[in-house]
Amino acid sequence: MMSAGTDNEGTSPKVSGALLVAGTTSDAGKSVLAAGLCRWLARQGVRVAPFKAQNMSNNSVVTGDGGEIGRAQAVQAAACGLAPSVRFNPVLLKPGGDRSSQVVVLGRAVGEVSALSYRARKAELLRTVLATLEGLRADYEAVICEGAGSPAEINLRADDIANMGLARAAGLPVLVVGDIDRGGVLAHLFGTLALLDPADQALVAGFVVNKFRGDPALLEPGLRQLRELTGRPVHGVLPWREELWLDAEDSLSYTADGVIGRPAPPVGGQWLRVAVVRLPRISNATDVEALACEPGVSVRFVTEPSRLADADLVVLPGSKATVRDLAWLRRTGLADAVRAHPGPVLGICGGFQMLGARVHDAVESGAGEVAGLGLLDVDVRFEPDKTLDRPRGSALGEPVTGYEIHHGRVVRRADDLAGLVTLPDGAPEGALRGRVAGTHWHGLLENDAFRRAFLRWAAAHAGRDGFEPAPDVDFAARRTAQLDLLGDLVTEHLDTDAVWGLLERGAPSDLRVVPPAGAPTLV
Repeated sequence: MMSAGTDNEGTSPKVSGALLVAGTTSDAGKSVLAAGLCRWLARQGVRVAPFKAQNMSNNSVVTGDGGEIGRAQAVQAAACGLAPSVRFNPVLLKPGGDRSSQVVVLGRAVGEVSALSYRARKAELLRTVLATLEGLRADYEAVICEGAGSPAEINLRADDIANMGLARAAGLPVLVVGDIDRGGVLAHLFGTLALLDPADQALVAGFVVNKFRGDPALLEPGLRQLRELTGRPVHGVLPWREELWLDAEDSLSYTADGVIGRPAPPVGGQWLRVAVVRLPRISNATDVEALACEPGVSVRFVTEPSRLADADLVVLPGSKATVRDLAWLRRTGLADAVRAHPGPVLGICGGFQMLGARVHDAVESGAGEVAGLGLLDVDVRFEPDKTLDRPRGSALGEPVTGYEIHHGRVVRRADDLAGLVTLPDGAPEGALRGRVAGTHWHGLLENDAFRRAFLRWAAAHAGRDGFEPAPDVDFAARRTAQLDLLGDLVTEHLDTDAVWGLLERGAPSDLRVVPPAGAPTLV
């Protein structure tokens, strides 16, 4: 296996092309492989950009051009050395319920759709997707595209715009990645290919195995047989690395027991235990990852009241459906447990709205006025226009930045209620009273000095006098190190010469058709 890191003259080779990273399942490794390929190419001096035609996620960020995209594409942009742009994720679906989603096109919300009504819009959206991709290919030497879910969802193939529908329309070679940690990866890879029709199969150029643990020699016979059966090579086997946990696509990607990250021992004599309520429609779950990077801070997702009993800090995160998730809190008993919690409570965006006195919602749920948890004396009203902003201010005596994505506005606050954040004009943002804090800002905890001040505040209100924040955790550097690790894994474990070939020449013309492709039952 060779790396294309340098050529004989010590200069970087140039490419001009694009490829699609598809996956056997959701969370197979598409996002991390795409980010790793972006990092590897950027290191070679290639002008590279990420692209995901359609993302379904409530984890999003605000771009510098004033729009909203999936967080995974913002991370991939960072891997390329680029600022996030709406061009990198032209269609974003934000689920607000089991059967409906908000549609965001080129960064702006354009309405709500059901699964069936969305399909009627696919042809129009495909034109937007292809025009955006064409523009990126004109402006960059390479574009690394990420698929969505699985390309073998043949019930959705007719109007697909994110997987083989995109690959066919744009002539993209495809790498299919499978997660061996789930088990059955060889069957997943073979079956994904075999379910595709011949024209789709003609673009699938090879496979990548993700999250391998153990002796590669034990896997080699299976990889060899897979090539014999399909006529396609496995271009690499990426090893399991426990450091790769930041910026998960959704909250279900964390460990089975709900623990976020890999907690390091405390600097002081005590741990600080953080319980994050995993709301059914949680959004921007990654807000709490910065806490999980801190030594002595154990962060865990919880879904039932007893898990708050031994928590020092309770966090209510963001929600795509504040009123519905507030009703869920009440049905499960978590609402009473949050109100009764004797220690500090933090609400972020939708979680902040839930902590208030009243929520007026004629936009997301249409429920009208709903009582909040009553821990902060504020009223919130939902407005049709979404707030998308990247503000600055100060909080707990430290300068802070963040980003806002919400329909709710604070329309009343108690006269004596302080803000958690003070804006440059002196206006309060969010709220802080005693042991309860709230903010509409995402990313606030990524500010290192503020995070340390916040942890001292939380520990004091929790009675954890032995807890001491580490003085040197740099969250931005931690994220950069993860991107560098992804680039290293691609360089060391992928056949990068083959990847260069795909970018320059596309899929080979002689790829074998694997049965039962093209069978009448699949058409």
